[in-house]
Amino acid sequence: MNTSRRRVVLALGSSLLVPLMGADALAQTASRADRTFEALGNRWLDRSMRFSPVSATAIGDHRFDRNVDDVSAAGRNASLRFTRDTLRQLEAIDKSQLSRANQVDYELLANSLRAQIWQTETWQTWAWNPMGYQSIAGGALYGLMAREFAPLPQRLESAIYRLEKMPRLLEQARAALVPSRVPAPHAATYAAQNPGLKSIVSGMIEPHKGELSASKQRRLERAIAAFNTAVDEHQTWITQTLVPAAQADFRAGAEVFDTQLGYTLLSNLSRQDIRRRADAAVASVREEMYRVSKTALAGHPGAPATPDTPTAEQQQAVIRAALDIAAADRPARNRLVEDATAATEEARRFLIERDLITLPEGPVRVIMMPEFQRGVAVAYCDSPGPLERNLDTFYAISPIPDDWSEEQATSFLREYNSRAILDIGVHEAMPGHYVQIYHSNRYPSTLRAVLGSGSFVEGWAVYAEEMMIENGFRANDPLYRLSQLKVQLRTITNAIIDQAIHVDGMTQDQMMTFLTQTAFQEEREAAGKWRRAQLSVTQLSTYFVGFQEHLETRVAARQKQGAAFNLKAYHDGVLSFGSPPGRFARQLLLDEPIQ
Repeated sequence: MNTSRRRVVLALGSSLLVPLMGADALAQTASRADRTFEALGNRWLDRSMRFSPVSATAIGDHRFDRNVDDVSAAGRNASLRFTRDTLRQLEAIDKSQLSRANQVDYELLANSLRAQIWQTETWQTWAWNPMGYQSIAGGALYGLMAREFAPLPQRLESAIYRLEKMPRLLEQARAALVPSRVPAPHAATYAAQNPGLKSIVSGMIEPHKGELSASKQRRLERAIAAFNTAVDEHQTWITQTLVPAAQADFRAGAEVFDTQLGYTLLSNLSRQDIRRRADAAVASVREEMYRVSKTALAGHPGAPATPDTPTAEQQQAVIRAALDIAAADRPARNRLVEDATAATEEARRFLIERDLITLPEGPVRVIMMPEFQRGVAVAYCDSPGPLERNLDTFYAISPIPDDWSEEQATSFLREYNSRAILDIGVHEAMPGHYVQIYHSNRYPSTLRAVLGSGSFVEGWAVYAEEMMIENGFRANDPLYRLSQLKVQLRTITNAIIDQAIHVDGMTQDQMMTFLTQTAFQEEREAAGKWRRAQLSVTQLSTYFVGFQEHLETRVAARQKQGAAFNLKAYHDGVLSFGSPPGRFARQLLLDEPIQ
């Protein structure tokens, strides 16, 4: 077993001493508790990978590369029983007797198990969210072909088996989904993404069929034909049955949102706490944007007045005027990948020059986003699983759709102008997601890697943008700082609209006004965010909350270490624990009690 045999690091501390218990007896007790927890964690990993072969492939466990997930009611119920049984066994362990490392992993596993039970039984995402099935179907094939974890013929043969099982998977998805419970935006996005499954086959599998023997080629061709037919049949069902009936409310409501927020963040911050912090941060960042805009506009003919104490209208006009100058310097419609590649290299050279963090040896590969994954995010970082650390990392960028008008394309490129592309390269790659996941994958607990925190990961990437500025990146270019602040403002408003839409009933028009005016976003960016906010619940809050946690942890580390504080050592240190929620990373780094 590749995954479940990886041992969780044990680091027994002296803080567990109990009166009247000798040190030897305590060590035996702690060791016994750790062994029990480790065995349970390994069993959970092993069975979870059996229940989800597509996830197993993604993390680098290739025992099940020929299988796909069973998303039928029987498969779902079997997984639920296993989850409940695991939680019962976990709660029987005295977590106070665990090592500090295992206390953290205990909390992560307990949170994940409770979330799975709630999502299956109460929220019932399997009945109304088709995007989960799209992720499984696309990932089943893409995960086999994107990275060279095994010889090509071996991966192609696994693809044959999965292709042959795909019609059944799509049939199970149709049986599970209840069209009347599916929100319209989810159905529309599903309808747009489903045909992209065929592009994985035509672009990543068919060109290499010559690597197979003649008999296996014939089997592959039969599997592809059946797969294409199944995808077409599924598309017919989506367009003729699902889309017309999909009229459910996409808004989560306060109870669901707050419950999911707790599972997503594993933070002490409530929805109300986040909103208060975000509102204050919007005002603070806009003030800084005004200050930077004054510098950027100095000497520009026709620039608006820049008084030291501006009115709200003057602040808006000045920031907008400076952003318009930045927006005019934008990449060509067909050169996003090339420009993003150059941006990540510029950031990499700066990090080496300033020695700010330990970097991976290999480069990140900038690619065009696969068709089956488009329509939600503009860019993402796709790192190898924790069991395959030396394989390629992809920084994927969504192309401008061919059917967009020149006006729509210009709107998009004004938002993702040359300086914004550079900042996003910092976020996604250098030293954002690519570098952080590289450090995370070096941590020896596969359990923690599988249960990594989205707020830690996204928060680090936002922190990385700010940290680069603090250390002089593009120091002589105020328009870059302005562009970075605009992106930071986006992360803050993400958290606001996340709850405002799902709980407070914010309309599309209200959100568009808020994002285009308060956050200075272009129309295409704001319109895309409306779709993304409809499709996700609480994920948009992870950026701001994680960013706040990273900033607070650095402040605490600097206060504790005083003159001995070293930024590179801090960065390598805080990233050395994998990707736990921010509060646990802080507790581990600063030797605080695990709470």
